[in-house]
Amino acid sequence: MNTDVLIVGAGPTGLTLGIDLARRGVDALLVERDGTLFPGSRGKGFQPRTMEVFDDLGVLDAIRAAGGTYPVGMLWKDGHRAGEHRMFEPLPASEETPYTEPWMVPQWRTQEILRDRLEELGGRVAFGREVVGVLQDAYGVTARLASGGTVHARYAVAADGGRSAVRRALGVGMTGETVDPHPMLVADVRIDGLDRDNWHFFPAEEAGGRLALCPLAGIEDFQLTAELPAGTEVDLTPDGIRKVIADRTHLAAQDVTEVRWASDFRPRAALADRFRVGRVFLAGDAAHVHSPAGGQGLNTSIQDAYNLGWKLGAVLTGRAPATLLDSYEEERRPIAAQMLGVSTGVHRGEVRRGKATQQLALGYQESSLTAETRTAPTGTLRAGDRAPDGKVDGVRLFDAFRGPHWTLLALGTDVPDVPDEHLGAIRIVRGPEHGAYGRGAFLVRPDGYIGRAAETSDGLMEYLVRVGLR
Repeated sequence: MNTDVLIVGAGPTGLTLGIDLARRGVDALLVERDGTLFPGSRGKGFQPRTMEVFDDLGVLDAIRAAGGTYPVGMLWKDGHRAGEHRMFEPLPASEETPYTEPWMVPQWRTQEILRDRLEELGGRVAFGREVVGVLQDAYGVTARLASGGTVHARYAVAADGGRSAVRRALGVGMTGETVDPHPMLVADVRIDGLDRDNWHFFPAEEAGGRLALCPLAGIEDFQLTAELPAGTEVDLTPDGIRKVIADRTHLAAQDVTEVRWASDFRPRAALADRFRVGRVFLAGDAAHVHSPAGGQGLNTSIQDAYNLGWKLGAVLTGRAPATLLDSYEEERRPIAAQMLGVSTGVHRGEVRRGKATQQLALGYQESSLTAETRTAPTGTLRAGDRAPDGKVDGVRLFDAFRGPHWTLLALGTDVPDVPDEHLGAIRIVRGPEHGAYGRGAFLVRPDGYIGRAAETSDGLMEYLVRVGLR
């Protein structure tokens, strides 16, 4: 079997990358070890920056329809309500930042939405295909399957989770620490006698550690998370889960009417020593493992895929030199390291959920792809920053950005028309000096970051050659 890109793992990371490549006309094959998509709610929270990514990929409406805002936390003590707890620092929306609230969707539903979008674009997932080894040479990658077959690809991406078989096959280590010595239980349960208006928190008691029950939007399930004493063997049976709930809350075991999925984990933070080995890239949990606190792992993973997709597309379609792919590790590994610090800080109560967890302030100011040429910028943005939304002469910027192309914003300055060889690859939006941008010529990358900021279009063609729009 031959393909341009082999993506190992059909979780949110792999599916996001598959969508981005499919809309660029790149032949990609997703292989998934299991026979179906992941069945649990585990990674359920999307930060505002990821909602912007979903807007671009054409799945935002479906994600919004499938989920809801985070419910207000309710603290319980001795079977009584002890007070509300706001999970996130409220931040107002604006024209430049239309999405500021985190959004909750069970992971299994997110993956269904992403798979449907992938198939709509002509992509595919091959289930029951476990990769057990990889070999590569100067021309491509050969992945060996447990079934005995092989897949040949020009590039491969390991999106197969924290225990990545591909990462181990490459010999890439993970450097990190245990965030919390207590094992954690996570499960999807159905419960009688508990309202769905609140995220219910039960503090640590003698019976064990903290426990929370979060109602999941659009379905009857609650997501249970429970901290267990260090050294405890986690009982994942329905009776074991009922006992944990009955011991820690005012609910009785029989109030848990169904256990639909259950798993356990040890909170840890770890970063892969490398994000690339030759023609193989690591993305998502295969590259960084987070505490689930603050929802940074899932969001960082999706944005790994979003960063890598346009670069693979540019190289595989012959527009960019292969050296463009060097920027993936250069840009994403520092971001992952930073977000590991945030998620660990949230877990330990040192960082408040809010502006620090939105991921809107992240950028690539130090990237080799970033060019800031202005001597006296008139706005607050710099090259490498996220490109805000807004309206320029009646055109919504996120509408202009949406798609696999670059966008040139000419604000208060003149730029020439796009040469014929770049038609379809660059869209131009012209207008007066505007908002946070101020005045200048801003070239917005396909992943929504400002690649080049200049006072005029002078030097633009040289930059386009460098990043692959030649």
